[in-house]
Amino acid sequence: MSVRTASVSAARSEGELWLRARRGDGDAFAVATGRYRRELEVHAYRMLGSAEDAEDVVQETFLRAWRKRETFRGQATVRAWLYGIATNASLDLLERRSRRLLPQVVSEPTDPEDITDVSREMTWLEPYPDRLLDEVVSGEDPLDEAIVARETIELAFLVAIQQLPPRQRAVLLLRDVIGWSARETAGVLEMSVVASNSALQRARETLREHLPERSDEWRLSQPPDAREQEVLARYMDAWSRTDVHALAALLKEDAHLTMPPSPAWVFGRDAIARFYAKYPFGPTTRPHLHVPTRANRQPAYAVFLQGTEPGDPPEPFALEVLRIEDGLIAEIHYFLEPELIGRFAIAPPA
Repeated sequence: MSVRTASVSAARSEGELWLRARRGDGDAFAVATGRYRRELEVHAYRMLGSAEDAEDVVQETFLRAWRKRETFRGQATVRAWLYGIATNASLDLLERRSRRLLPQVVSEPTDPEDITDVSREMTWLEPYPDRLLDEVVSGEDPLDEAIVARETIELAFLVAIQQLPPRQRAVLLLRDVIGWSARETAGVLEMSVVASNSALQRARETLREHLPERSDEWRLSQPPDAREQEVLARYMDAWSRTDVHALAALLKEDAHLTMPPSPAWVFGRDAIARFYAKYPFGPTTRPHLHVPTRANRQPAYAVFLQGTEPGDPPEPFALEVLRIEDGLIAEIHYFLEPELIGRFAIAPPA
């Protein structure tokens, strides 16, 4: 069967399902909409910076879609209709939520010799598991790859777009990530085409100010290359030997390290080396055990602390995400929230 024939067949099948759904067939509605659940969640995650909030928005999207099912007459695809609902549900939630960033955006760097356990009434950006991003890619629709492209899902991109006003954020994502036209975007957001284009221009300008320079590492999502694997192998070797000099050699000079939910963060190769020497590599710290994974199309580790007594199981500690640029580590983010390891579905090391 050709791609065109398959596409026509899929559209016919979706149309038949929707006719049944409009008549109140809940099972048909679940099949017609459920196939888009994960990609809608990724879209809401970009809008909100929180995987948990994104799940809530998708549930709200399906509730709204069920209530409005009789009003959908096929002017657009079911997929596009659901994206519109999910975008507006996200905007509604953002009226009651503060934006989610990372510490380097909201405070000055911390002295690595004087890091205290300081809490702040602020919610931070959360990582998103690659295993869930992979569910979006079916191999049949080019849009699937665009939805989870590396340069629009990395933490640096998420931090940048979180600094946009919500409606500019929505316009940018619908136009530049989902690929909608100005007219489609304006219709969903109930704004003029002129206003939509103006919002997009302002959003792109702001984004350029906050994104890192795009090196050759910033490209469409693809498997980790040999250079990245070499950096990760050397990084783990430095950990195994608690060799702070070997670790420092892997860092960019202007690298930074964050530790949400703590607002403390460390800037620069030398400062990060001093941090490692005093804390994770320090004589009183329990050994860290790393289980490799991936988050936001970046290398990541689930970090466990070795048990305090022989035979004690490892203790979940943090989810660590790295950004590697030009063969060196540019960012290290320790999400000191052990429950994230459960979301990533990672078992402790044996």
